[in-house]
Amino acid sequence: MKVLNIGSLNIDRVYGVDHFVRPGETIKTKTYAEACGGKGLNQSIALARSGAEVHHVGAVGADGGMLLDVLKASGVHIEGTKSLSGASGHAVIQVDQNGQNNIIICGGANDSVSKEMIDEAVKEVEEGDIVLLQNEISNVGYAAETAKKAGAKVALNPSPINENLKTIPMDLIDYFILNEIEGKEISGAESEEPEMIMEKLKEKYPKAAFVLTLGEKGSWYFDETRCFKQEIYKVKAVDTTAAGDTFCGYFLSGLTKGKEIPEILKTASAASAIAVSRSGAAPSIPTYEEVDKFMAERS
Repeated sequence: MKVLNIGSLNIDRVYGVDHFVRPGETIKTKTYAEACGGKGLNQSIALARSGAEVHHVGAVGADGGMLLDVLKASGVHIEGTKSLSGASGHAVIQVDQNGQNNIIICGGANDSVSKEMIDEAVKEVEEGDIVLLQNEISNVGYAAETAKKAGAKVALNPSPINENLKTIPMDLIDYFILNEIEGKEISGAESEEPEMIMEKLKEKYPKAAFVLTLGEKGSWYFDETRCFKQEIYKVKAVDTTAAGDTFCGYFLSGLTKGKEIPEILKTASAASAIAVSRSGAAPSIPTYEEVDKFMAERS
């Protein structure tokens, strides 16, 4: 079983600040760094470093060589990733002294992922494979429909929350991987309380399975008949940028390996904890060997 990730590729421009800039305010950055990121790239790297077979489908601009290089170095198959003219997607990221972040995204080449590219990539899908989607590229809804017709299980990380989500046929999604903000939006719940989100999502999409990440409150898996909860591994937070993407990649990797849900949640939680203890997006994502050692030391 493999994962086909039709997703974004970004150059992250990361600014270390004392506090997030406020309206009308000018502040000076304490540090600056460039790194490879984008939810699609991060999740593909997490999948690959966790030992899954992952094929990335996306687009980079003329400045995207570093993005392709990091995918290849991590063991991601990139035959479905195209180099186009113009700029790659990029993100402006503020990271404050507590390790929290806020992000502005420019789509760049991510907005040029065509239906033809998706059709070509999905030809390689076999029954039972997982097609992973986020909301940072063009034609996400078409990708979900095409993947489902090909016999794949479709996983969606519905981030960022914007109007484009309305074009995605949510009833086709097999796995939703989302945080409480995204869960509230998609479920129509009146608050971000996990119990309310869970009941509303189960009611709205009874055939789907859900992974709800809750920051310091841990993570929940639930479907029509089951619910499992996992606490976090406590570490000193340095940068939370790729925590959710790491969790997503490790969770789906566990599914491809046929592992039980409680074990998958535990491993994904450990991987996410390691990621938040490091700076950067893609550079912070651990290998499976690192995760295994981390869990052994805390058992």
